[in-house]
Amino acid sequence: MDTIDKNILSLLQKDVTLPLSVIAARSGISKTACWNRIRKMEEGGIIKNKIAILNNSKVNLPIIIFLSLTVYSHTKEWIKKFTDTMNKYDQIIEVYRITGHEIDYLLKIVSPSIEAYDKFQQLIIKEIEFKGMATKIVLKEIKKVNSLPLDNL
Repeated sequence: MDTIDKNILSLLQKDVTLPLSVIAARSGISKTACWNRIRKMEEGGIIKNKIAILNNSKVNLPIIIFLSLTVYSHTKEWIKKFTDTMNKYDQIIEVYRITGHEIDYLLKIVSPSIEAYDKFQQLIIKEIEFKGMATKIVLKEIKKVNSLPLDNL
């Protein structure tokens, strides 16, 4: 990973639709060399996906919820069932196992309404065994970025 790779990644994080010729020119290398570097980063798992980022409000999912869960145990069986449940529902868009006081997992959920979330939460309650849960509803999104800082490369 060198400064050229870092530059390519920076450009792709801002706009993955940039033509290869533009990325190559802005990186100071040929199109072939640029293509080879991008392929190498894809094969190495540095570039995981090339996706469109949607505006959740424009696709009728304006409500963002953070649901924290505290669980009794972390057995292999429980984790398998939990993971399967998390992957079953598209409205659960992120899941993290975290450290901290009385929270084991943090879920990010999108919903068209509070009422729809309430119904969805009842499904989750029936499917997963847990000790406690707490719902936090986002009032205003202050900062959201979809690119990573590359200063550590």
